[in-house]
Amino acid sequence: MSRMSNLVPVGSRLPRRTTQLFAGLILYGISMAFMMESSLGLTSWDVFHQGVSKATGLTFGQVVILAGIPILMLWIPLRQKPGFGTIANLVLIGLVVDPALALLAPGESMAMRVTYLLVGIALNGVATAMYIGARFGPGPRDGLMTGLVNRFPRLSIRLVRTSIELLVLGVGLILGGTVGVGTVAYALAIGPLVQLFMPIFATAPREPAQDAVAVDAAEVAPVPST
Repeated sequence: MSRMSNLVPVGSRLPRRTTQLFAGLILYGISMAFMMESSLGLTSWDVFHQGVSKATGLTFGQVVILAGIPILMLWIPLRQKPGFGTIANLVLIGLVVDPALALLAPGESMAMRVTYLLVGIALNGVATAMYIGARFGPGPRDGLMTGLVNRFPRLSIRLVRTSIELLVLGVGLILGGTVGVGTVAYALAIGPLVQLFMPIFATAPREPAQDAVAVDAAEVAPVPST
């Protein structure tokens, strides 16, 4: 029996799943701010976001949101369907990261910077497990990867993921994004961390059938404009 099957799931009721989704996305934005302020290196996508921010004068959060729009458009030829969580991911993380950066004191000493990096990576692992475990659909960037694999079955997930990560990392580096030990540390740690926390936040299968209909409708519902 698998480890997942022995666990008591968080629950499949819509309010709790929605709360977990939004809490995870907020925590994800905060984790990005910690890694940014560490100045020790960012994730591949955040190197790209930071590079574009420096090149355009837009805030980091604005770039996170705006970059997600063309990425989401690429889902169309890949026949990917966004869920409620996809749209929430697109908007909420970018809205959170800028205020988090404004509130977080810059990492001055090396000890403080290393602490920021470790906290950021750990929070990111928890946040990723929370929003994936809520089962409302992948984020725009993850969906691009899965869409390419589904559309072109001969391509492996490893090849597609690595190619995308290297592409955005290279562009971000050219534009001035921060690459460092944190970039490597994140790449090595995020998989084990998500695997560690996923059993805690993975939700149960949809049942009864009536709840499944409600959840399916919520997954494709658009997020109201603010």
